[in-house]
Amino acid sequence: MEQKKGADRGIDGRLYFHDEGTAGGKTKQIVLSVKSGHTSVKDVRDLRGVLEREKAQVGVLLTRQEPTQPMREEAAGAGFYESPWRKHPRLQILTVAELLGGKTIDYPPYNQVNVTFKKASKVKKKMGHQLSLGRPEEVHCPTCDAVVQPRQPFCSNCSSELKWT
Repeated sequence: MEQKKGADRGIDGRLYFHDEGTAGGKTKQIVLSVKSGHTSVKDVRDLRGVLEREKAQVGVLLTRQEPTQPMREEAAGAGFYESPWRKHPRLQILTVAELLGGKTIDYPPYNQVNVTFKKASKVKKKMGHQLSLGRPEEVHCPTCDAVVQPRQPFCSNCSSELKWT
């Protein structure tokens, strides 16, 4: 989840998802708006405008109070986002009590859409040089010949991995 500092332009947070089933698909977003004071149908209309401006698939108004009937009607008028699995309300109103009770944002199943980032390929580590644990006056890095402290895992000069025996 990303949060912005400063003027939020109606956005207090974002969630990103994919629902095409592949990592190459377009990233979709959910915009979050949090209201702690009195909320009205105006807040729902404002969030609907943010949905359009940001081209978000879903918008969620998080509030402390129960939504009024006009707020529910305005949210329902935003329609649905259709994923490959089913329809999800484009504009959702959740109260803090509902969240604490276990209710969640209605969007495509997390375990099937969590492909936001490609898995990084494994990098082969360069094998370090083994150094003796004897007690010489100075121990030198076999790569760059810098003086190293005993039992130091990496050379502070060239970052080579040091193996001690």
